[in-house]
Amino acid sequence: MNMEEIIRIKRDGGVLTPSELKYFVHGYVAGEIPDYQASALLMAIYFQKLTGTETAELTGLMRYSGDTVDLSEIPGTKVDKHSTGGVGDKTTLIVAPIAAALGVPVAKMSGRGLGFTGGTIDKLEAIPGFKIILSPEEFIEQVKSIGVAVIGQSGNLTPADKKIYALRDVTATIENKSLIAASIMSKKLAAGNDAIVLDVKCGKGAFMKTLEDARALSELMVEIGDYAGKKTVAVISDMNRPLGYAVGNSLEVREAIEVLKGKGPDDIRELSIKLAGIMAYLGGKSASEEEGCSLAEYALNSGQALDKFREFIKAQGGNQDVCDDFELLPLGDKKAEVYAREKGYVCEIDGERIGFASQHTGAGRKTKEDSVDLGAGILLNKKVGDAVFKGDIIATAFGNDVNKVKSAGNEVLKAYSICDKKPEKTELIKEII
Repeated sequence: MNMEEIIRIKRDGGVLTPSELKYFVHGYVAGEIPDYQASALLMAIYFQKLTGTETAELTGLMRYSGDTVDLSEIPGTKVDKHSTGGVGDKTTLIVAPIAAALGVPVAKMSGRGLGFTGGTIDKLEAIPGFKIILSPEEFIEQVKSIGVAVIGQSGNLTPADKKIYALRDVTATIENKSLIAASIMSKKLAAGNDAIVLDVKCGKGAFMKTLEDARALSELMVEIGDYAGKKTVAVISDMNRPLGYAVGNSLEVREAIEVLKGKGPDDIRELSIKLAGIMAYLGGKSASEEEGCSLAEYALNSGQALDKFREFIKAQGGNQDVCDDFELLPLGDKKAEVYAREKGYVCEIDGERIGFASQHTGAGRKTKEDSVDLGAGILLNKKVGDAVFKGDIIATAFGNDVNKVKSAGNEVLKAYSICDKKPEKTELIKEII
């Protein structure tokens, strides 16, 4: 068996055997297969695609290429939640405490964000004192004790994915559904949970631009989860426009707390209740998804979810007073207010443009080595459907670099479209698979 023959098979549209995939993954991780041959195979896969069986085999090989997490000490059905990433997506900060308040154990490992804003871990680090690193024993004990822990990915988890993803990133082979699905699901499966809820974003501010592509990716990831014996549900949600009003790490923590207080934007509240409700159902705490959503809504309205969030912050060394005093959270001292140039209704907000504007303030990363300004980001004052008058403040950019903030403000202005008639409301949740 050799790489040249494996590349040729896939180049010509053939199907790789489990042994051939194993030869590639093990050899590449071990440094025995050079980047140029791995790149050639990835490009062949990009054009010729993988079958469902090949994708499941590749996912399994990546899953077991390093350490795996054993959560068997934690009683109950452990449920993980993953988002494919979007603009203003702070649902984990809301969904995890809701699910834990309903008795669903949430043992979550999250990465740092690469793109528009930081990831969940970056957002949590905006809370003074919050520790994102726990020992395996501390991690498991915290979930057993209070029902929830969220930490940064540590140890030697899925090294094959790390190495293959880094190569895909520089060889224009990112946009392949099988490789995306294998990357996401290998990490989720290695994390040791019993069930997985996937929030698959769809639209301008997402990786999957069309519903068709989002559906295909969702079906593939659910199939992989089922193949691995994990209960898996995918929720396809709209990302043509930002989720909520806040885009940026500290700003999103503020908004998440508002939602946990029973307030906050309708869209982020609706999606959080749906995701938490499905987690409750998969975790055996409700007889149906509908009942799970009712329980999730009650946990929000009753304050149970907020109490669990406070408990979660305290358990990981953070200052729980942020729930009552937002001044404890960082906020950039430079700002640029964006004004409407005409009267009418907001008929569109380009999610991708807002995402890039947030990144330009310093809230996101272009490379994994970049640092993140936790107090930077964009706060939208007007959402789609809102009436505006000329001169109204429609958004504000925050940061600590005046030039970056001004540039971001100009980008935000281009993201807004004003029209004469109020637009019809669109569905936030497209499909559940």
